Amino acid sequence: MKCTVFGATGYIGGRLVPGLIDAGHEVRAVARTPEKLAHVPWAGRAEVVKGDVTDADSVAAALEGQDVVYYLVHSLNQHDFVAADREAAETVAAAAWEAGVSRIVYLGGIIPAHGRLSRHLASRAQVGRILLASGVPTVELRAAVILGSGSASFEMLRYLTERLPAMITPRWVNNRIQPIAIRDVLRYLTRAAELPAEVSRSFDIGGPDILTYVEMMRRYAVVAHLPRRVILPVRVLTPWLSAQWVNLVTPVPRSIAVPLIESVIHEVVCRDHDVDRYIPKPDGGLTHYERAIELALTRIRDDDVPTRWSDASTPGAPSDPMPTDPDWSGGTLYQDVRELRTTASPETVWQVIEAIGGEHGWYSFPLAWSVRGWIDRLVGGVGLRRGRRDPRRLRVGEALDWWRVEHLDRPRLLRLRAEMRVPGRAWLELSVEPGPGNGSTYRQRALFEPHGFAGHAYWKGIAPFHGVVFGGMARNVVGAAERENGTPSATVDAEAGGRTTDSAG
Repeated sequence: MKCTVFGATGYIGGRLVPGLIDAGHEVRAVARTPEKLAHVPWAGRAEVVKGDVTDADSVAAALEGQDVVYYLVHSLNQHDFVAADREAAETVAAAAWEAGVSRIVYLGGIIPAHGRLSRHLASRAQVGRILLASGVPTVELRAAVILGSGSASFEMLRYLTERLPAMITPRWVNNRIQPIAIRDVLRYLTRAAELPAEVSRSFDIGGPDILTYVEMMRRYAVVAHLPRRVILPVRVLTPWLSAQWVNLVTPVPRSIAVPLIESVIHEVVCRDHDVDRYIPKPDGGLTHYERAIELALTRIRDDDVPTRWSDASTPGAPSDPMPTDPDWSGGTLYQDVRELRTTASPETVWQVIEAIGGEHGWYSFPLAWSVRGWIDRLVGGVGLRRGRRDPRRLRVGEALDWWRVEHLDRPRLLRLRAEMRVPGRAWLELSVEPGPGNGSTYRQRALFEPHGFAGHAYWKGIAPFHGVVFGGMARNVVGAAERENGTPSATVDAEAGGRTTDSAG
């Protein structure tokens, strides 16, 4: 079958596409920024097209000649995500009907039997209703907590359990949850494409274990060989307060933590198992909780995490023009530029550049970076704890600590867009060019476009630290490359002390 996947750059979509290909389907992956899919392992095996679920023309073009539509899109990072999700679902539903596709497959959330729905769950349910009413046979698969390396639910569980041997928790941790392993979710999604046309309805999907969140944390500790966790539930902690705590302790920011927690303040357990009549369980049954945790931890240890929740968590669109682009309309742009010549080869310097961040750090004043990361978390930003998906290789569009990989021209240029809370927009460019002999020239450029007086004051306020932070970073990156290269250190300042400038258009 010919399958179109909306949300191919996300956590689920990035894993579903290769699964569909392996199952023999032809896949068209839709992305607002196709460059984000240039370096994925399945690049070249799927057709990648540019499209936006709110743009009717691009959706219609993406669905032309297709059989199955996978809708894996949600807009949590937008302020009015309910309206955005409704508009997007209506656009795709209408286009699917017009294109004559044979099926829509949507992944939503289990709807609690009692209690008022959170805005997040209510929006997911509304999207399901819109797609089911499209006139196109639709399968809505509803899942609760998805367990897999890199999923937001798993990362929240992992960091809470590993970092806090004892914790005071809200009373909702005693609600029952039916988690499901990512491998089983992908199996249901893939097999849903083959269901007969008369099947058009919602199905709850869940793993074989029903647990409370307390039990999930304690069982995680056993699998991870951690001491038993001491957990004391209290009544006074609201979901909002819980989200602030998750924001501080885990890599999951407040904007994602709130809907995650709101989704488990009620019991989320499958109300039926009708899906088994259409999609039989695999040999050996669905994946048990402990096995799902083992698989996720193994992928993390082996540096084999294909997608992460943060891949699609983009507050600012990477396709937005940089201030230095020709079509920029003007304003102030501050820059700090550093160039160093080195005896290290361009290839070795690039290896250091592409491995920057995460466990390798930022090669300059670690305490300052750490403090800045904590400040960012306190004001609701992403902080530094998102880390890296892979210790050596990057992809366009993925998160790297508080940066987003905006451009990757391997082995020459890496451009990062800042996602920390600052009064303006910021970028960091790291590049390398061949130099004299077998050496190279390393170039580092920090750019800041201020917004209002606060932006100008922010840049001026941190300017005295640039020599320590940016200058030290440039020297240490080159020094690491020279040590790796095994060549004598012969670093030369191409521009002594760097250059800080501002320009007006």
